[in-house]
Amino acid sequence: MRVFVAGGTGVIGRQLIPLLVTEGHDVVVTTRSEGHVPALRAAGAEGVVMDALDAASVTMAVLGSAPDVVVHQLTSLAMHDSVANARVRPEGTRHLVDAAGKAGVRRMVAQSISWAYRPGTGPADEETPLDTEADGPRAVPVGGVRALESAVAEMQEHVVLRYGTLYGPGTWYAPDGLISAALARGAVPADDAVTSFLHVADAAMAAVSALTWPSGTFNIVDDEPAPAHEWVPVLADVLGAPVPPRTEGGGAPWERGADNARATSLGWRPIHPSWRSGFRTARA
Repeated sequence: MRVFVAGGTGVIGRQLIPLLVTEGHDVVVTTRSEGHVPALRAAGAEGVVMDALDAASVTMAVLGSAPDVVVHQLTSLAMHDSVANARVRPEGTRHLVDAAGKAGVRRMVAQSISWAYRPGTGPADEETPLDTEADGPRAVPVGGVRALESAVAEMQEHVVLRYGTLYGPGTWYAPDGLISAALARGAVPADDAVTSFLHVADAAMAAVSALTWPSGTFNIVDDEPAPAHEWVPVLADVLGAPVPPRTEGGGAPWERGADNARATSLGWRPIHPSWRSGFRTARA
C-alpha cells in the first residue's frame, strides 16, 4: 500500500518507517522540518514538509501524496509542551481527516492513549467509557482524545490505537528523559497509581498490524499493568537512580491500567510483554 505517516519523525515513527519499508509499502512521511527530508529518503521513505495545525498545509500534503491509508502519529511531546500537544489532537486530527476525505482515502490508523478512561477498579477494556467528567488539568488531554477519536470515526475504515505509557529510545523514560531526571531528584512517588506500559517498538508493530485490522478501538499495552510501588524501584535500579521509599496509597482513581485482550485476539503480541524485562532491554 501507499502509506502516509503523519508525524513520522517522532519516537514511534522512527521505529515504524523501517517496518513499513521492509514490508514493501510505499511510504510517505511528514515532518515539520525540511532538514529531516534527506534522512527520511535514506530510510527508504518520501519526506514531505507539513504543518499539522495549518489546514491548507495538511490538505496539500495528503492530496499530493495520494495515499491508500493514513497513519496518524501526530504529537507535540518532544519539548514537553502539553499545550501544543493538546492542540494537535483536536486540530491536527480534524485537518487530517478532512484532507483524507478530499483525497478519497478510506482508512486511517490513529494514535490515542489508554489512560483517558473513567475511574474504576482494575484494568479498563475498550468498553469502558472515557472520563468525560474529568476536570482540572486532566480535562485537557481527555477532551483532546474525545475530539481525536470522534473525528477519526468519520473515516469509512478507522482503527484507533490507545497506546500505553511509552518507554524506550527517545521517550520520557529513556536515560536522558524527563522521568529519569525526576527519578534522580526523588520526585517520582512509589505509590499505588497503576500504569500500563508499552515499548515504542511494540507500538510501531501494532500500527503496522492495524493496516489490515477491522475498524475499532484497541488498547495497545503490555501484559502487566502495575502500581508505581512495583515499577518505580525497578526503573530506578535500571537507571542507577536512588530507589524511593514506598508511598502508601496515592494515585488517582483513573490510574487503573488497561487490558490488551482485544488486540491480542487479532494476533498482536508485544515483544516486550512486561516492563520488568523491557526496562532493562531498553536501557541496554
